[in-house]
Amino acid sequence: MTTPTDTEIRETVRERYASAARESAPGAHDEARELELQSAGCCGPAATTESRDQAFGAQLYAEGTAEGAPAAAVEASLGCGVPTAVADLHEGETVLDLGSGAGADVLISARRVGPTGRAIGLDMTDEMLDLARANAADAGIENVEFRKGYIEEMPLDDATVDVVISNCVINLAADKSKVLGEAARVLRPGGRFAVSDVIADDEMPDEVRADMEQWTGCVAGALTAPDFERELRDAGLVDVEIRETHRVHEYAASAIIRARKPS
Repeated sequence: MTTPTDTEIRETVRERYASAARESAPGAHDEARELELQSAGCCGPAATTESRDQAFGAQLYAEGTAEGAPAAAVEASLGCGVPTAVADLHEGETVLDLGSGAGADVLISARRVGPTGRAIGLDMTDEMLDLARANAADAGIENVEFRKGYIEEMPLDDATVDVVISNCVINLAADKSKVLGEAARVLRPGGRFAVSDVIADDEMPDEVRADMEQWTGCVAGALTAPDFERELRDAGLVDVEIRETHRVHEYAASAIIRARKPS
């Protein structure tokens, strides 16, 4: 089985999440929307139904953790964790969410950093950006911005962000080194990196690594914990912490990954 190219990965991921956004949009057929969301949780068909129901999406947001985001934004979440729960956000900070999707974590962040802070969502999918902007308008939150772009080429200036968050997205990128290098670039000195993502087991088989469906389902492209730590350190980040939270697949787990840019 041939490993997919970077372009194939990006375009397949884009179409998958555009489809999920269309099914989550207001007016989408309820039955079709439910089926799409059931299969589109980060590991989608790569996970069992039981593990998907327990490990992905809105059910991970415990009571009180989603303040600021309308129910529609939270229900459209395809993530494997709640990065805002561990990002330790403060009044006045600027937060960047990589692969912001329907905008739930951006809107939660915007509430926490307050009117003197700002939350920026970055996504490559027009359909997700439209959905996120609609959710922001519905929530009446103004200190937010949604930008179109690739997480490998972030449309932000150097040292302009206090915190980088992400929810089950970095594993989808073909070139993690570029993503983490860009995250380090846009962080201010002392800035923090706090994401939820999928971590692969060392024994993941080659056939899983090469399977496009597994790539778009957040499994095949996931780094192992040692590889993720090495990539973060190579990007110039320090104080790396990787903590597994729950299993999401036979060969993968969700984890909280944190690091810091030196002061």
